Amino acid sequence: MADDQLRAIVLEDDPDAAEFMRIALERYGGMHVEVTGTAEQLLAALRRSTYDVLVSDIQLPGRSGLEILPEVRALDATLPVMIVTAFPTVGRAIEALREEADEFLVKPVTASQVVERATELALRARRERSAARQRVLAVGAHPDDVEIGVGATLAAHAAVGDELVILTISGGGVGGPAASRRAEALAAAEVVGARLVHLDFPDTRLDPADGLIAAVEEVVRDLDPDRVYTHGVHDRHQDHRAVNEAVQIAARGVPSLWCFQSPSSTVEFAPNRFVGVDGFVETKLRMLAAYVSQAHRDYMQPETVRTTARYWSRFSPAREVEPLETVRASETVATAGAVRAVPAVVDEHGSDLVHRREG
Repeated sequence: MADDQLRAIVLEDDPDAAEFMRIALERYGGMHVEVTGTAEQLLAALRRSTYDVLVSDIQLPGRSGLEILPEVRALDATLPVMIVTAFPTVGRAIEALREEADEFLVKPVTASQVVERATELALRARRERSAARQRVLAVGAHPDDVEIGVGATLAAHAAVGDELVILTISGGGVGGPAASRRAEALAAAEVVGARLVHLDFPDTRLDPADGLIAAVEEVVRDLDPDRVYTHGVHDRHQDHRAVNEAVQIAARGVPSLWCFQSPSSTVEFAPNRFVGVDGFVETKLRMLAAYVSQAHRDYMQPETVRTTARYWSRFSPAREVEPLETVRASETVATAGAVRAVPAVVDEHGSDLVHRREG
């Protein structure tokens, strides 16, 4: 599939109608098309990948195409939705518009109608995502540190097409063969489409003054990130504290910097940002599963990861949350920007920042 090929996902339980949509969008619209037959299949696909347009029926087994729109928006607020239905009642149209559908077509429709409107919506989504796209840098001392701390947050960023770079400072040789851990880190990064920068500083002996600051500065200059995630200072592990110090200096010009929780974080870890990651914890688990050499560790177990995300949800309207300590957070307001909803963030006072306009 070409990188610039538009991606459509179809929700249609009738095989003939689904095939019509697939052929129209694929053959005449030049799109890559994925077909789903149930709401559950659609939502699972949206957790795995990003699409440029959703073409959905209303009448479906189980939940209707309209009923799941809030969940679709929670997973990808930038995804345009085109409802195609054989039930052309005024009430249905009003309901669709109320639930933020972007287009409402009544069957029978021609292939040219479907292709024309779906293409317009998909191209608009591409433009808005490009304008709102952020560059995100996540820095960890060892392989798997970033994934444990903000794996689901990175998955949420990936869902809206943000550019992701994971910087791993050491080979993690104390925890296993460095070559194996490097391969595992690469596999984990590929899950969310992140670029991996893997350095070879000595594990357990990281020193900000011994080239570490300069190394992080080089990556910061190359990426010019809008936001950075890294270790917190409230941590028992000396490498984590060293990385925190180095990143604070090296990324001093980055407008937003947050610190994530590690298994070695102390009781002084005091988050004041709670990132709602509903639907993205499973992606985080896929990232962690790449670290086969670390599978024996308690904090890598799926149930522990899920339980931790549920625990932090007590501070947020979301059901699954990753906590962050704020070093600085500068959100610029664009006068004509696209609405962003990733990641969903609640501040220490409980203010919901899910739908905000960012430059």
